[in-house]
Amino acid sequence: MKFIPFTSIIILLYGTIVCTLLGTKPNVVIFFTDDQGTLDAGCYGAPYLKTPNIDYLAETGVRFTQAYAHTVCCPSRAMLMTGRHPQRGGVNHWTQGNMNTPKGRNMALEELTIAEILKRDGYRTALFGKWHLGAHRDHGPTKQGFDEFFGIRNGFIDNFNHHFLHRDGYHDLYHGTTPIKAHGKFFPELMTNRALRFIEENNEKPFFLYVPFNIPHYPEDAPKKFGEPFKDIKDGTTRSYATIMYATDFYIGEIINKLNELQLLKNTLVIFMSDNGHSEETTYRISVDNHASGYLKGHFYGASGGGFTGKWIGQKGTFLEGGIRVPAILRYPTKIPQGETRDQIITAMDWLPTVMDLCGIERKDSDPPLDGHSLLPVIKNPYQMSGYQKTLNFQWHQSWAVRMDEWKLIGREGSEKLELFRLTDQEPERKNYSAERMDIVDGMLSIRKSWLDDLAKTK
Repeated sequence: MKFIPFTSIIILLYGTIVCTLLGTKPNVVIFFTDDQGTLDAGCYGAPYLKTPNIDYLAETGVRFTQAYAHTVCCPSRAMLMTGRHPQRGGVNHWTQGNMNTPKGRNMALEELTIAEILKRDGYRTALFGKWHLGAHRDHGPTKQGFDEFFGIRNGFIDNFNHHFLHRDGYHDLYHGTTPIKAHGKFFPELMTNRALRFIEENNEKPFFLYVPFNIPHYPEDAPKKFGEPFKDIKDGTTRSYATIMYATDFYIGEIINKLNELQLLKNTLVIFMSDNGHSEETTYRISVDNHASGYLKGHFYGASGGGFTGKWIGQKGTFLEGGIRVPAILRYPTKIPQGETRDQIITAMDWLPTVMDLCGIERKDSDPPLDGHSLLPVIKNPYQMSGYQKTLNFQWHQSWAVRMDEWKLIGREGSEKLELFRLTDQEPERKNYSAERMDIVDGMLSIRKSWLDDLAKTK
């Protein structure tokens, strides 16, 4: 007979009774970091990082050891926002970046976001940070459930002059669709200050606060004060990444402290996750003269290449574990255990149904079906099988991956080359088994075909 910790049962029952008696809805805060790698927090074993606030969430919540986002930013954010595969909303390629260009690719307005669901249930909603699901003015956060938006509509900016730096560059910092000029001010601090003000203004009613940081994503340009603890580290890669991660953790802590100061933390459901693995995009430099940012041609703005993956290999942009497996934590002490871990497969699609369950929100018949699963069963029972039954599907552009039990198959549309890896190997994802295990390959190709057929029916 499998043992369920008695403390977990007591906490779950106590939380349910308390919330029923008080009749209160929990606040919801989601921290979504940018390019924070697979094991990049102290509570995940990163040897040189200082992340006391993330570690605090793990100590007082449930930490997931097998959490999956996606290979890059856009699809991960679509998963989080909709609880569905990103392809259902048209996010299978980079979305429109500059608001001031003709309409390009944007997440479909028909997609029902977590903000829209919470808003219709009486929540005040806000996004302070990075959207990256389409910048067109007829799309974006305020068109999909957010009452307030301050941040970047595309994927990244220089944190001090607020320009997108690829190609010719352009300014990207907005309040809604109104450009904000705040040259010289550190963007993560600007967005955090907006979040603190939002909490203060809404502390007597339920709110949903989505805080998608644009860091530790390149350029790793944190204020010097965050580098002090690492000044004696000789390796520049380690020092740079540790500094930007320390800054990320600091601003998470500012929001946690505000919730605690206003006595809101106990009744706030807090989610923490990263959008993909660490970045090794280490060669980016300004490539043109007269760049919109004012930087000279040759100015470096790439990543340092820092990141800790342990036994796993891979990074952002790959379907190896180091590209898609990320840190994830859920904290809500009145309803879930504290200081526990869960090893089952979860994904970014699971947060929406989990939030609905914890907030007591019912689906409507007209709501689109979800691909994600509520995490309450695996939280209540550490031996409960995950909703995915160890099967996952991913796609980005022409590249794709399927996971089935211990196996992962990676391929590309139009190519016969397949890579079959076994995740239980002592050194996972180094040996390609595709030639010797065609039985496994055929089964996984069948899973992928069924997934594609389902996507085609529901678009």
